[in-house]
Amino acid sequence: MLDVAVAVFLIALNGLFSLSELAIVSARKVRLKALADNGRPGAAAALALAEDPGRFLSTVQIGITLIGILAGAFSGAALGQRLTDVVIAYGVAPNMAEPIGYGVVIGAITYLSVVIGELVPKNLALRNAEGIACLVAPLMSMVSRAGAPVVWLLDASTRLIFRLLGSTAEPASAITDEEIRMLMAEAETAGVIEMDERKMISGVLRLGDRPIRAVMTPRTDVDWLDLNDDEAELKEQLIATQHSRLPVCEGDPDRMIGALQVRELLPALLMGEVPSIRAYVRSAPVVPDGLDALDALRTLQGAEVPMALVHDEYGHFEGIATPADILDAIAGAFRSDEAEAEPEIVARADGSYLLAGWMPVDEMAEQLRISLPPKRSYETVAGLVINGLRHLPQTGECVDIHGWQFEVVDLDGRRIDKVLATPLRVPT
Repeated sequence: MLDVAVAVFLIALNGLFSLSELAIVSARKVRLKALADNGRPGAAAALALAEDPGRFLSTVQIGITLIGILAGAFSGAALGQRLTDVVIAYGVAPNMAEPIGYGVVIGAITYLSVVIGELVPKNLALRNAEGIACLVAPLMSMVSRAGAPVVWLLDASTRLIFRLLGSTAEPASAITDEEIRMLMAEAETAGVIEMDERKMISGVLRLGDRPIRAVMTPRTDVDWLDLNDDEAELKEQLIATQHSRLPVCEGDPDRMIGALQVRELLPALLMGEVPSIRAYVRSAPVVPDGLDALDALRTLQGAEVPMALVHDEYGHFEGIATPADILDAIAGAFRSDEAEAEPEIVARADGSYLLAGWMPVDEMAEQLRISLPPKRSYETVAGLVINGLRHLPQTGECVDIHGWQFEVVDLDGRRIDKVLATPLRVPT
């Protein structure tokens, strides 16, 4: 009976090492750090082991290997011989009883080692990785210190082999945007977050990868005041404008001098006066069109007027960026004009999509599951089509890109207004 108890103990000990290995490797370091900050016992030890996986894995491997050797030797020498004697007692010939006895013992030990020593502990570890990691980490830390010389030798040997192979033993722990999007999709499916929340989080991730020219209001859609115009014309523009702020130039749009807050002139306009507009012009930051959108947001937060004047490398005025443009990039566009009430993308019954030419190309790529190059010279669907065609298109022209056919179905002058995206059929 003692022999059986020893065998079960060794299998259970193997299970403890397997449980510890998968729990600490699977535990998220961010959650372990949060648990440690909250004073959870064992969390700091678990975080220390997770931060040095080479040393920890060497400790686990030593334990599992020694247990395997002991279990094999014990089962063969003790239990195998005992079962052989039992089989002989039942009248089986000795030359047949020995293989039967040892075979049954080895089979049973192997089965129990796989189920109790591996599968059950690992499945248990996956269900609550951080909690179990906190429980087992103090014990694993003690084992690691007890076997420090052997652990160091194994860890150093592993690192040496990696160096000889021209690689590094350090794990690639960086989390990519794609992994975050997949996690959000799983959270939405599980009901943890709502669809609109996922879309806004995706918008924030996209914003971090965009230059300001991808979110600005382009020059063709910007209304501005020219101080060289006569007073009557300026007054008419101010009364007719729907904007609360307007950029102000002096003779040429490439000579922007600042921004005007229309509400500051409202009292004088209501009284029929024509105020001196130059006196109300405030300084507005000038930013390059390649500036990161997040950097532009910080510039807007510190600006006298929340409007940035975007210029290209040659000093030409390209457009304006406002907090509303940043919000549009995160939460989606707010369009009040009937002429602009068109959606960015419309799914059709045949699997194709009708796209607005001004739709941000990264949003389109996410919808159509297209991989775009990280460095590109275009920021909209229209830019993608022109980049593929290499010329300004005519209505009806098509280009095949990333497994999709993009057809120009409507032009507004020279601007691409509507594009039809159709998946290309893979020949069978």
